[in-house]
Amino acid sequence: MAAHLQGGRVDISLLQAAAWGNLVELLEKCPGTKAIVWDSSLAGPVGLIAEYIKLREHSVRKMYPLRPIPLPETDVDHIIFIARPKLHLMDYIARNVKDDAKGKHNCKKEYHLFFVPKKSLLCEEALKHQGVYGNMIFIEEFKCQLIPFDSDVVSMEIPEVFREYTIENDPTYIYQTAQAIIFLQKLYGPIPRVWGKGVAAKQVWDLVTRLQREQRSSEDTKSNQTSCIDQILLIDRSVDLITPLATQLTYEGLIDEIFGINNATANFPIDNFLSTEERTTESLSEDKKQVILNSADKLFSDIRDKSFNAVTIYLAKQAKSVAAQMENAQDKSVKEMKLYVQRLPQMLTKKKQLATHTSIAECIKEYTDRDDFFDTLKAEQEFLSCFEVDKPSPYIEELMAQGKPMIKVLRLICLQCICSSGLKPKVLDGYKRELVQVYGLQALLAITKLEKVGMLKLQSGTRQYTVLRKTLRLVMEDVSEINPTDICYVHSIYAPLSVRLAEQVTKTGGWKQLHDVLGLLPGPTLDESPTIPSNVIQNVDSPKVVLVFFIGGCTFAEISALRFLSQQEDSNVEFVIATTKLINGNTFLKSIIEA
Repeated sequence: MAAHLQGGRVDISLLQAAAWGNLVELLEKCPGTKAIVWDSSLAGPVGLIAEYIKLREHSVRKMYPLRPIPLPETDVDHIIFIARPKLHLMDYIARNVKDDAKGKHNCKKEYHLFFVPKKSLLCEEALKHQGVYGNMIFIEEFKCQLIPFDSDVVSMEIPEVFREYTIENDPTYIYQTAQAIIFLQKLYGPIPRVWGKGVAAKQVWDLVTRLQREQRSSEDTKSNQTSCIDQILLIDRSVDLITPLATQLTYEGLIDEIFGINNATANFPIDNFLSTEERTTESLSEDKKQVILNSADKLFSDIRDKSFNAVTIYLAKQAKSVAAQMENAQDKSVKEMKLYVQRLPQMLTKKKQLATHTSIAECIKEYTDRDDFFDTLKAEQEFLSCFEVDKPSPYIEELMAQGKPMIKVLRLICLQCICSSGLKPKVLDGYKRELVQVYGLQALLAITKLEKVGMLKLQSGTRQYTVLRKTLRLVMEDVSEINPTDICYVHSIYAPLSVRLAEQVTKTGGWKQLHDVLGLLPGPTLDESPTIPSNVIQNVDSPKVVLVFFIGGCTFAEISALRFLSQQEDSNVEFVIATTKLINGNTFLKSIIEA
């Protein structure tokens, strides 16, 4: 199993091992050669659990994306579809099975469908309706609830969770989130302390409690079990809609903002990674450079959570240090030379990593040096500081007049709206009119959905954000980005509200200090100490392990802020972060407005 998933008090590689073990068990039920057809939303995440090279050892010969077109002719014994339980995918699967069965030369070929993570009665009915259920396709469950990304980060990787529970009132993903938490407790032991804020947080924990009560009554009590996680903090994304909308300014956050990180991988323009000679002499077959971003890369692990301005300084220092070590190879004694040769592979690895991250930093700098990046950041910081937040923003109006991408405009309007606790009728109507004129019907549909989730609304009495900003110190000027002393550095001046809540709960041991603030945030507050079976051994050492579970998505900036808190000298907390999806402002808004 991957070494970069280990290292924390909670061994995340156990999740990878459990999912891989479940997949192997299912594959072994299909003796003979196999082709796997992936739901495209799963191919990447499951790739973090099951590499193709390992699948080949279990007779997987081919892999295809699931599409509404016939499959290529494949001479295998089994075709296995691996998909989320979504109705439109059942149409694709039924079509694929019928087309393949019509022209098959191998009469023994069997078709299987592995639902991730659970079967769905609705999907099974759809397959029956299509005439492929039972007699043609065999159904199993691939219990892969959480995808391990790093030694302290796991994700369900379901982008539509927030939209489904806010707009559609669909409890499916609330149930799946509860199941994921139950699974974590099976692996790592019961969690003795629960905090939470928001409607979804309360619904998820109520469901966890109910389902566990039902399971306990039907299960035998097990032998002694250690509890690895001391506390869980459940945060409904609705409680903090500001943070995803603000531009992330950490190294990893900016990579995600500009290039997008998918399944711990990002693609960059190849030009920045080539020498001048290579650019002119080689005809390039690829125009992108793919880089894997996780803590297996030691240098990335050191810089991922730093402010981008600090990263460029750090890389320059490291490059000087490596160059000096390699230059001093001459004039060494035999003993020193032997040591030098032993350390050479490490130095060469570091030199290669430095070259990669220097090139990535150049790619980012080309973007952050642009006027429009600076202007957007300035507008955001004015909103976050409540500066002229009640008026139409000239910058937003200019973006619309220039026909800039709608998602960029909506992101700024929503941020302004939440920071002013709603927009004045005249301002909101003006924005709506402009949006529809410039972007047409799609803008109208987007506005309706954003109003439903509370990201566009009219101003009401209380200025919630103004009070929260002061009480929780959400905005702090003059925070050093190079040697930060506060989590504000992740957005330059703004501290993620969600992480301020985590900081307060873990520092003061609860919600007491936040009593006045909690009423300004939507949804109920959770504060529970579940009854733990007597055979469970609880952790009495420090640091305490706190699982922060974001229901509706979490940004890389929030992860960096939580890591920053746990690294402080006075901290006695180690955070593990779980989320329904890793998001940034653009992907979050798209998941709401693009059904």
